[in-house]
Amino acid sequence: MASKNYLSGLFGASPVAPLQLHMTIVDQCVSKLVRLFELMASGDTDAVNATYHEIAALEQKADDKKHELREHLPTGLFMPIERQDLLDSLRVQDLLANKARDIAGIVVGRKMQFPAQASEKAIELVKATVETCHQSLKVVNELDELIETGFRGHAVRVVEKMLVELDNLESETDRIQVELRSELFAVEKDLYAVDVMFMYRIIESIAEIADDAERVGRRFQLMLAK
Repeated sequence: MASKNYLSGLFGASPVAPLQLHMTIVDQCVSKLVRLFELMASGDTDAVNATYHEIAALEQKADDKKHELREHLPTGLFMPIERQDLLDSLRVQDLLANKARDIAGIVVGRKMQFPAQASEKAIELVKATVETCHQSLKVVNELDELIETGFRGHAVRVVEKMLVELDNLESETDRIQVELRSELFAVEKDLYAVDVMFMYRIIESIAEIADDAERVGRRFQLMLAK
């Protein structure tokens, strides 16, 4: 406890907790995509619209926290992690919420609905992507422990295992994405060409969320290597 108090006094108001709070909100935002896609599959337009507004509100909340953290980020010599590392992590985290809102916006704006043959696989892809985001949040939540131990010892081994699992989860989203694209390709000739274009765009954006969630973890791997 004395060590923690010493570090708190040395570094002042740590930016770690606000970064973790931001990622928690981002994770909540991305998680709403599961309900969005399930409602989209059921054809419940009103509920889809309501879920879009929930996603948009969480994205705005994350955006507000991002600006708040940037404005109050300490500039002193004794930062627990490098300022640029923190800003880079914050920027990538923010991309997750932005893309979740973009996806929801397309779904609502174009009244999208995947064909029955691909709808179940689309929900599977979203769920796998959300799991990747959850894992990224777990990594972010270990940052204070890493700082307290000087990026050494057991805390590092715990995070390294988390990063391996994060890689595995992201690879799973790649596999599901390939299967979804194949199922959509098999029926796309029977669909409106513009709708198909937006379906592929949605698939790509979901995959990018998983990629960016992995990038959040990779930022911490770079910190461990310094």
